[in-house]
Amino acid sequence: MNVQDIIRILNAEVIAEGDLNAEVKTACGSDMMSDVLAFVKDQSVLLTGLVNPQVVRTAEMMDMLCIVFVRGKTPDDTIIDLAKSCNITLAKTQLRMFTACGLLYSNGLTGGCENE
Repeated sequence: MNVQDIIRILNAEVIAEGDLNAEVKTACGSDMMSDVLAFVKDQSVLLTGLVNPQVVRTAEMMDMLCIVFVRGKTPDDTIIDLAKSCNITLAKTQLRMFTACGLLYSNGLTGGCENE
């Protein structure tokens, strides 16, 4: 699966375009960036309802390729510019986080945990 597939599956709108052909193997859904930093390993996509620069900084530190804002949340220009400078794709979907994560999981994307 690639970033473009995620955009299609979630019926998402691209806000900032990074590498849409980048391969995606796993995803993470969280509004707590401390959990993302503590528990996430090798995740390519972050789904979140949190809209602030810390989301992009966290994704950058974790080498994530894409951030999808759920519930129609829209980042401001500061966040968009930061994502562009980090070559991270930003997108937004009207879906709730539970539904978005479920759709990605049912299409073969996992959270990267051995028990999944």
